[in-house]
This record gives sequence, C-alpha cells and structure tokens, in this order.
Amino acid sequence: MLNRIILMGRLTRDPELRHTQTGTPVASFSLAVDRDFKDKSTGEKSTDFIDIVAWRNTAEFVSRYFTKGRMAVVEGRLQMRDWTDRDGNKRRSAEVIADNVYFGDSKRDAEGGSYAPPPPAYGGYAAPAAPASPAPGAYSAPMGGDQFADLSDDDGELPF
Repeated sequence: MLNRIILMGRLTRDPELRHTQTGTPVASFSLAVDRDFKDKSTGEKSTDFIDIVAWRNTAEFVSRYFTKGRMAVVEGRLQMRDWTDRDGNKRRSAEVIADNVYFGDSKRDAEGGSYAPPPPAYGGYAAPAAPASPAPGAYSAPMGGDQFADLSDDDGELPF
C-alpha cells in the first residue's frame, strides 16, 4: 500500500508550535494550493486549503523558518482524523502529516527578508559542506570558472 503526498503552496498563516504533554513539538499550519486547471464558468483556477501537521524536528524547523505567505513544499502522508465538535456532532478531517518540509521560494523572494539559513545538523536541513581539500599527490581538477574540458572527438552528432 502507498500513502505519499507532495504539495507545493503558500502558508495561509504562521505555523502554530505546541508541545504534547511529554514535550514532543508539533506544528500545524495550512497551505493554499492552486489546482492545475481552470473553472470553465469563471476561467480562474480554484485553490485548495490543506491542513498540515509536522512533528519533532520538522515542527521546530517549520515554526522557526516559515511564515504566512512563504512558499513551501511538503512531503508526507494523508491521514483522516475523526473528532467530536462542541455540539457533540461527529466530524472527520483530512490532514497531511509532514515528513519533510522544504523552501519553495528563494531567500530573495521571501517577504520581509527574515530568512536565515538553518543551523548545521538541525534535523537534516543543513547546507552542504564545503568540499574537502584533496590529499597530497591526489588528482585535483583545476580550479577556476571553467571546470569542463572540450571533447576533442566531438562530431556534433547526438548519441541516440
């Protein structure tokens, strides 16, 4: 069986970070996700508002670096939840349990400029490390703007 979902959309509100009684972080937020097709009568795309729940390191990451309006890519699974409202009526909600959340926009596209890169070793969201220096005597590609060499036997034909 397979239950995987990948969504890309904008946060409709700032993430709400809470903690369970045992201290486990949990963040909830919602994404506005445009549909790929336009409505025939209006000619406009419809938008779905999808509830997202993130746990542990992912919850802390989202609450720290995402705000209303930021573009996010969420990877996770769909979960149905039954609950009872204040009037005693049985309700059912669909929500996405986020396994991974990624930035969907660039630093310069983010409104407010409050973005800062995540600290190293923070739940697997660190920036890639700088390349290590080669060992003495090991082959090293020449440094500089052009690290690609021209092919001497290129006849201009595609290989397929």
